[in-house]
Amino acid sequence: MARRQGSHGDITGPRVRAAALRLFARHGYAAVSMRQIAAEVGLQAGALYLYTPDKQSLLADLMVGHLDHLLAARAALPPLGGPAERLDQFARFHVNYHLDRPEAVFIAYMELRNLEPANFARVEALRRAYEEGVAQILRDGQAAGVFAPCDVRLASYALIAMLTGVTNWYREGGRLSRDQVAADHAALALRAVGAAPLSPAPAAG
Repeated sequence: MARRQGSHGDITGPRVRAAALRLFARHGYAAVSMRQIAAEVGLQAGALYLYTPDKQSLLADLMVGHLDHLLAARAALPPLGGPAERLDQFARFHVNYHLDRPEAVFIAYMELRNLEPANFARVEALRRAYEEGVAQILRDGQAAGVFAPCDVRLASYALIAMLTGVTNWYREGGRLSRDQVAADHAALALRAVGAAPLSPAPAAG
């Protein structure tokens, strides 16, 4: 249901999504009620339906929004020439982007099972579009003789899983800086496809 014109929907709507993001990440989608989301924002439970049709729509909107923004941010990177440079850039981008959004990343991967079929199809199409970007870098690298022959689809899945996994363990202020983690993972990605790292990682602090 659309919010009435002249209301504060442009403020409250994002607050509703932010509250749902926090609660889904903390407790899991299945354990969170619409009443809890409303209380988090300071709304009466019935008022929440002015901003979203239901909880499933909130979950789908969070996932689609995350992936739409990810694809747009990836597309905005400065163009590079060689496949090795492009893979290095992609790896650093992916690590940094996901470290900035651990709750959204957690939901995007862990709550897929709770999407209804139509919403799953929307999210899966966006995920495939992002994966295709990596696959194209790998195909170009193989064609240029820069990367070792491999199953491109499998390699793209493995690289994305490795890079996303940083969000499970990285903590600011730890032994490794964010820049070092991103550089090390770029080097690992290149080695995984038979290419040498482009530059050494910064020294550990």
